[in-house]
Amino acid sequence: MTLTSDASQAIEQVRARINAACIAAGRPIDSTGLLAVSKLQTTDKIRHVYAAGQRAFGENYVQEAVDKVAALSDLPEIEWHLIGPIQSNKTRDVATTMHWVHSVDRLKIAQRLSAQRPPEMPPLNVCVQVNISGEASKSGASFADAEALIDAVAALPNIRLRGVMGMPEPGLGEAKTREQYAALRIVFDQAKLRHTSVDTFSIGMSDDLEIAIACGSTMVRVGTAVFGARPARL
Repeated sequence: MTLTSDASQAIEQVRARINAACIAAGRPIDSTGLLAVSKLQTTDKIRHVYAAGQRAFGENYVQEAVDKVAALSDLPEIEWHLIGPIQSNKTRDVATTMHWVHSVDRLKIAQRLSAQRPPEMPPLNVCVQVNISGEASKSGASFADAEALIDAVAALPNIRLRGVMGMPEPGLGEAKTREQYAALRIVFDQAKLRHTSVDTFSIGMSDDLEIAIACGSTMVRVGTAVFGARPARL
């Protein structure tokens, strides 16, 4: 088998899982999109996954993402999502290269992205990240601060508030994971009532996408199930 056919098989298997989960949840099969998490994967592997029909790719590290955007600029319709934390000194790189950012966790970052987004580019799609597990090691606004941050981000020019993102504490089991996703779903639903641009509930990864879809996910972030094992970061 070729690498592209291997990638096609992996994508088909993930999409089958997504479709089955949507059906089980009583949702349309096209109500949850797939974001292929390509962090630490080679550009060759991304090309094969792209050739298999995938268009949206997620990166965690800003410099790696910027390098890949340049290296793969010949691929039409490719869509780049930053899903990792952003330092203030990296916002210009993000604002000038990304289509989406899922990891806005404080107003200062959103303000910088807004100010540095080139006017000739479409508005930057943004999700506010909420720390749904309360872990000190996790990025994200607290539940107490999420509403005010969402409203402040929505008011900024050159960016478009699209929704919220969260990651549960790993290894909790299905019941606790559902609790954390359900708490974020309330934040998402309230944001939708206040802002017409909100349509994205970014939860779910390779191990728990079925739970996430049952909880209303509109975009699952899947790496290992698409690309295979992730190489170690040097």
